[in-house]
Amino acid sequence: MTETRVLPVLPLDDAVVLPGMVVPFALSNVETRAAVDAARAAAKPDSSNAEVLLTPRLDGRYAGVAALGVIEQVGRLPGGEPAAVVRAVARARIGTGSTGPGAALWVEATIHGPESTGPRTGRVNELVREYKALVTSLLQQRGAWQVVDSVTGIDDPSTLADTAGYAPYLSAAQKLELLETADAAARLEKLLGWTREHLAELEVAETIRKDVQEGMDRQQREFLLRRQLEAVRKELRELSGQGGGDGEAEDDYRARVEAADLPEKVRAAAMKEVDRLERTSEASPEGGWIRTWLDTVLELPWNRRSEDNYDIAGARAVLDADHAGLDDVKDRIIEFLAVRRRRADAGLGVVGGRRSGAVLALAGPPGVGKTSLGESVARAMGRSFVRVALGGVRDEAEIRGHRRTYVGAMPGRIVRAIREAGTMNPVVLLDEVDKLGSDYRGDPTAALLEVLDPAQNHTFRDHYLELELDLSDVLFLATANVVEAIPAPLLDRMELVRLDGYTEDEKVVIARDHLLPRQRAVAGFAETDVTIDEDALRMIAGDYTREAGVRDLERSIARILRKTAARAAAGECALPLSVGAGDLNSYLGRPKHTPESAERTALPGVATGLAVTGAGGDVLFVEASLADRETGADGVTLTGQLGDVMKESAQIALSYLRSRGAQLELPVGDLADRGVHIHVPAGAVPKDGPSAGITMTTALASLLSGRPVRADVAMTGEVSLTGRVLPVGGIKQKLLAAHRAGITTVLLPHRNGPDLDDVPQAVRDALTIHLVSDVREVLELALEPAFTSGPAPLVSA
Repeated sequence: MTETRVLPVLPLDDAVVLPGMVVPFALSNVETRAAVDAARAAAKPDSSNAEVLLTPRLDGRYAGVAALGVIEQVGRLPGGEPAAVVRAVARARIGTGSTGPGAALWVEATIHGPESTGPRTGRVNELVREYKALVTSLLQQRGAWQVVDSVTGIDDPSTLADTAGYAPYLSAAQKLELLETADAAARLEKLLGWTREHLAELEVAETIRKDVQEGMDRQQREFLLRRQLEAVRKELRELSGQGGGDGEAEDDYRARVEAADLPEKVRAAAMKEVDRLERTSEASPEGGWIRTWLDTVLELPWNRRSEDNYDIAGARAVLDADHAGLDDVKDRIIEFLAVRRRRADAGLGVVGGRRSGAVLALAGPPGVGKTSLGESVARAMGRSFVRVALGGVRDEAEIRGHRRTYVGAMPGRIVRAIREAGTMNPVVLLDEVDKLGSDYRGDPTAALLEVLDPAQNHTFRDHYLELELDLSDVLFLATANVVEAIPAPLLDRMELVRLDGYTEDEKVVIARDHLLPRQRAVAGFAETDVTIDEDALRMIAGDYTREAGVRDLERSIARILRKTAARAAAGECALPLSVGAGDLNSYLGRPKHTPESAERTALPGVATGLAVTGAGGDVLFVEASLADRETGADGVTLTGQLGDVMKESAQIALSYLRSRGAQLELPVGDLADRGVHIHVPAGAVPKDGPSAGITMTTALASLLSGRPVRADVAMTGEVSLTGRVLPVGGIKQKLLAAHRAGITTVLLPHRNGPDLDDVPQAVRDALTIHLVSDVREVLELALEPAFTSGPAPLVSA
C-alpha cells in the first residue's frame, strides 16, 4: 500500500535511519531545526502527528529514498541543548520538490506501507533463523545479553532486517542499500553475507589480539624472571665476596647483542649463545668461554666500512710523495680506485655476494719499501691499515683460528686483523708470505687459499667464530722476497707485482727526500743543522752500499749523523755542517764496493755473469782452468757450492765446445786428456739455476782461445747443446745489478727482449744491450779481438 504526501526533508549527513529506529536529533543544526519546525507547523493543531523525511545525504548528495519519521517529542537534552526524538516508521521514495511553510525543503514522497503479513515461505523462515543466529553470536561476543533477548523476540522478517540500522559494522552505503530494498528476504540475504564477513574479520582480529597478548605476556614474564635472576645473582656475588660492582652492565650480553649492528645470521647465533650463557652455572668454566666468544663477535665491525678516497689525482700524489719509483704497484692501486669509483657512480654494489676487493703480491728484495708501501696505499685510499706478520708461522690455526673446544682458543690472525682495523674494508698487509712453514700441525699456506681467493673469501669461516665473514672488500697486500718459495696454488690467487729495486738516481731522491729528514729527526738535528749533498749521497749509494733496497743507505746516513752529533758535542765541529763526497772517508771509511770486473777478467778464462738472489740482482764471476798434461787429471771439477742445475749447465757448455770446437776455431782436441775446473767465487754462498750457461761457455772459450773477456761485458742466459741461447728470468734485477757494478754492455737472450720494457729508461740508456740467440754471437761480442802476435792459447802451453 502506497500514498503520496508533501513532507519537509530532514537531511542526514553520512548517516542512514531505517524503519523502526528511534533517533534523537539536536536542534542546533539549522537544517534540522527548520525541518522540525516546518513539520510541526504543518501538523497543527495536533503537532504530535508531525512527520519529516529522514533523507540520507552521502558525500553532499541526497539519496532517492528516505525513512518516514514521526516526531514523538521535542524538548531539551540533559545539557540544556534543544533536541527532538524521531521514530522512523516506513520507507519513502522522494519525488519532485514542492512548497510548504518555513525554511525547510519540501518534497513529494511516495510512502510505502508495511509489508503484508501473509504466510511466509520456508526460505524466509530459514533466512530469519540464520540471521538471528549470526546476530546472537555477534552480540554474545560483545556481552550485550539484553539486546540478544530483544532480537530473539522479533518474529517479523522486515522488522528483524531493519534492526541492522543499529549495526556499527555496516557502512552508510550498505545501510542505504537496505533502505532502498523493500523486500525483506532480499534484505536478509544481504545482511547474512555482510554479517558473515564481519564475523570472519572479528575472528582474525581476535586471533591477532590473542597472539599479541600472549607475546606481551611472555615478554613480561621473561622480564620479571630476568630481573629476579639478576637479583639472585647479585645476592650470590655478595655472599661470595665479589660484590655487585658495575659488572652487571657488562654481563648484560642480551642487551648488548640487541643493541649491536649485526647481520641477522650473526645476531641469531649470538642470541643462541646468550641463552646458553644464562643457563650456565656461574661456577662452570663454559661461561667464561661463551663470554669471550660473545666479546669477540661484538668487537668485530660487521657492518662498518670506511669510505674510499676517490680523488685519483690526490691518491697518486700521496703515493708519489711517500715512495719514489715503484710505478707498477702505484698504477695498479690507481686502477683499483678508478674501478671502485666507476662502480660507485654506476650504483653497483655487491655482485653475487662479492665486493670488489683485490689481492696483490709485492715481490722483491729486502729494503725496497714493500711493507711501508702498504701504509702509503691505505693512506691514499682513506682506509685503515693493519699488518699481519707471517714469517715463521707454522700452525694452520694461526690463520683460521682454533676450535672452541680447546682451552685458550682464539680467532685466527685474519679475524684479529679485521677487529684491530675496525672496518670491513681495511688494507691488510700479509708480510713475508714466502716464509710460512708447515709441520704436523698443518700448512698455513693452504689455509690462506680461501682467504686470498676472490671467489671464496666473501664467506670465510674462522674455526673459532664458526660464522661467515665477508673479506671480499678487503685489499690484501702480500709481500715476499723469493717468489719461488710461494706455493703455486697460493701464487695463482694473487696478482704479482715485482719490485726489483731502485736505480742509483732513485736512491739519491729517496735519500734526499725521505731517509735524510727521518734520520735527522732521530738524531735531534734541525733541517738546517746538517746537510749531505747529492754527490755524497750518490757515492754512498754506489760505493758504500750497492744494494737493491735502501736499508744500508739509511744506516750509512744514520752513521754520518751520529758521528756529527758526537763531534759537535765534543766541540770538534760547528753547526751548520755540510757533508760532501770528499768527507765520506772520515765518516764511513774507505769505499767497500769498487769496480772489479776489469781486474777479474784481465786473464783468459774468467767471464762476468748476472744472477738473482734473495737480496736482488748481483754480479758473479765464472773462472775456468785446465789441468797440466803431466798431472794425469781428467773430467770436470765444479766448485763454488753449485746446485744440480748449475752443474748441468757446466756439462752442457763443455759438451757444446767439444762438439763445435772446429767451427768455433777453438783447440779442443786434447780436452779429453786434460781436466777442466770451473769455479764460481763466493764459495760459501749456494748458487743454482741455468742462467749462467752462456757465462760458463764464454769462460771456457776464453780459456781455450787465450782471448780475455771484455771487462765491460756481463751476460746471462741458458745454453743448449746446439748452442742456442734460451731465455731466463729476473732481467730487470740483473740489469740493475749490472748498472750498479759499472758494467756498460750486457748480453741477453733474444727472447727476453719484451722484458726490457720493465727496465727503467735511465738504466737502458746507460747500458748497451745486445740480444743474442746463438753462442757464436756471444763469443763475438764478449771476447777481446784475437792476438796477431803474442802468447799462444793456453791449451797448447
